[in-house]
Amino acid sequence: MIPYGRQDISQQDIDAVTHVLQSDFLTQGPKVPLFEQAIMDVCGAKYAAAVNSATSALHIACLALGLKPDDWLWTTPNTFVASANCGLYCGAKVDFVDIDPKTYNLSAQKLAKKLEVAEKQGRLPKIVVPVHLSGQSCDMQAIHALSKKYGFKIIEDGSHAIGGRYQGKPIGNCRYSDITVFSFHPVKIVTSAEGGMAVTNDPKLAERLELFRSHGVTRDEQLMSKPADGPWYYEQIELGYNYRMTDLQAALGVSQMQRLECFIQDRHQIAQRYDQLLSDLPLTLPWQHPDNYSAMHLYVIRLQLDKIAKTYLEVFDALREASILVNLHYIPVHTHPFYQRMGFKLGDFPESEQYYKEAISLPMFPSLTEEQQDYVVSVLKEQLS
Repeated sequence: MIPYGRQDISQQDIDAVTHVLQSDFLTQGPKVPLFEQAIMDVCGAKYAAAVNSATSALHIACLALGLKPDDWLWTTPNTFVASANCGLYCGAKVDFVDIDPKTYNLSAQKLAKKLEVAEKQGRLPKIVVPVHLSGQSCDMQAIHALSKKYGFKIIEDGSHAIGGRYQGKPIGNCRYSDITVFSFHPVKIVTSAEGGMAVTNDPKLAERLELFRSHGVTRDEQLMSKPADGPWYYEQIELGYNYRMTDLQAALGVSQMQRLECFIQDRHQIAQRYDQLLSDLPLTLPWQHPDNYSAMHLYVIRLQLDKIAKTYLEVFDALREASILVNLHYIPVHTHPFYQRMGFKLGDFPESEQYYKEAISLPMFPSLTEEQQDYVVSVLKEQLS
């Protein structure tokens, strides 16, 4: 079997986790701030809060920015449901902005048009969540300019994008956003087995992120209602959650981060080879905006269905029957039954819906061999001929 993505665990990673198992800390200990610092060093943000998943990071980011019932959160339909659900967790309402047909990211142009209408209707978003699909950044400069005009906050969903760059700067530096979120799920660029991170340059937001990830509890006397009764004392000052990352996860993450650049380079080499091997097939290959250096989490092709004899499902099934575990990223969020019960319907976001009919994520992970890649290409060629 060749999966679409997989983790790359070294003996160094195993030793790092074993060391924690033999230490005094298994939950949140000294490895968590080390992992946070490793992420800050790479992306250039000033503060970081490690949590147990990127979903949790999205949730506390919304809470830190004050998202409340009857506020609006906008994101892209072409993402995993967590990018939208985080708004619902806060009681807010969710809407979507269709994608750019070349990058498959939230379209800044469509966002501008939707904001113009929303301003007249009195329903501007409190938060916009651009998602960096496959590791390629959205047009953050344009989105940030719109945020200044219309007054919304920005959470970058960089779950695919650690190690990527936008305009020559690391994704996650928060130059054009309030908070950026990363994922460390096993198929992502680096893994902590499961885990996420929220980074920011704002000390007040950082303070709130830390509160919300751990029950809303603080030991900081400056935040307490009265002087501490003693060294044991703490106060709950917000309704928070148990979203903390363990030292086991953080130790794996710290170790993995030492190979981040190698992982990214390997992914780019694989992508370049795919580009060469697939160039003469009836496919639309991934396109990279010149402002971007993608983290290359996914390699997404689009079938040119008008040029092939088989249906999308026939091609997809044939690849899986050949033990190539391709996938589709993503089912447009607004087409899920849960969201359709809110009033969304087919036809609302046509670019995302057309993408869904054509997109296939081919195997992409650093340990993918040339032999495996050649096999993927040969099966695909056979199906498209």
